[in-house]
Parts: sequence; structure tokens; C-alpha cells
Amino acid sequence: MLVNIHEAKTHLSRLLERVARGEEIVIAKAGKPMAKLVPYQEAQGPRSPGAWQGRVRIAPDFDELPGNVAAAFRGENE
Repeated sequence: MLVNIHEAKTHLSRLLERVARGEEIVIAKAGKPMAKLVPYQEAQGPRSPGAWQGRVRIAPDFDELPGNVAAAFRGENE
């Protein structure tokens, strides 16, 4: 559902009731979506470090910046 800012301010309690039932509400300004109201979800529990271990590969040259990229950061044309 898409509502404008004025309507959202006027009917916030009503919109929040709809969101609590699972509906998503998009708030727009001049027809352009600006924000989305979605149902709140409790955190699943504490995150544990290392969950992605073995799934991500970092290339050996990761920290090496190519010369042309470094030059571009310095504002030089190559």
C-alpha cells in the first residue's frame, strides 16, 4: 500500500495496526517512495563470529592498488 506523508501522519496508528497484521506500507512524498513501514521482527539471537569461514575467498593481491587507480585518486590522468 502506498500513502503520502500527510496521510501517514494523520493515520499513523491505523497504518501501524495494518503493519502489525503483516502488511507493508510505503510512505511517499509527491508520489516518490521515501520509506517503508514493515512488521518488526525480534533478532534471531546473538551472532556468532566465523559463520562465513570457508565461504569467502580473498585474493592474494587484494591489498595491491593498481597504478592507474592510485593515479585517479590523486587526480592524475593516465
